Amino acid sequence: MQSIMKKLIMSVVSALIVAQLWSQDQAVKPNPDREFRIPLIGESAPSFTAESTNGLINFPDDFGRKWKILFSHPQDFTPVCSSEIIELAHLQDKFDQMGVKIAVVSTDPLSMHTQWKKALEEINLNNEGTVKIKFPIIDDENVVISREYGMIHPESNSTRSVRGVFIIDPNNIIQAIYFYPNAVGRSTDELLRMLSALETTRDKHLLTPVNWSAGHDLLIPFNPGKEQPVNRENPPEGYYAPAWFMWYEKADHYTTTSK
Repeated sequence: MQSIMKKLIMSVVSALIVAQLWSQDQAVKPNPDREFRIPLIGESAPSFTAESTNGLINFPDDFGRKWKILFSHPQDFTPVCSSEIIELAHLQDKFDQMGVKIAVVSTDPLSMHTQWKKALEEINLNNEGTVKIKFPIIDDENVVISREYGMIHPESNSTRSVRGVFIIDPNNIIQAIYFYPNAVGRSTDELLRMLSALETTRDKHLLTPVNWSAGHDLLIPFNPGKEQPVNRENPPEGYYAPAWFMWYEKADHYTTTSK
């Protein structure tokens, strides 16, 4: 009788151990059927570790307290994406001056990225000359990164990431998101404008109006029902108001006062 009880107890214990190990195994493996959402503005940028043309990348930690732009491409050697990466490479010094780091993600393997990078560095696009690509092109063949950033859209393609752009601030918080169709190239002018606007509003606690570009007047934050930020009847130098709810600070004024 004791022998039977011991066998029964051992069987129960073994079953519990197997069940626990199975549940732990399931906890660490991503569910391929899980619905991955796009991280939104104000949320922390999902972190990841992956191989790239610049070696192993720990994102976003390896980029420090810098602004970061994460680009996604559905496939290597596509003409639209190729033109974008070449233009980004020509703007590397400009991005460095702004304190911005670039990372590119594609769902092709690293071996393909290496070949693509080499081919791109030999292209003289728009007679601008050839250029070396210093930023990493990241291997996302297993689409883990694309899933974490919500860039796998089954209606578009279940195995290729859509063409997304995430602008991430020095605290690793997402501040802007763009998605583009495969047939339309991204605008580097708009990316530079957005980065300039984000840095300016962050530093000066002001707002940018429609079509704003660096060096133009800024808006003062104002909530209806609260006290007006400046006396409209007798505005101080450097301010003007086309309406009681729209106050501007002139560019030369906020540039001078911020020094």
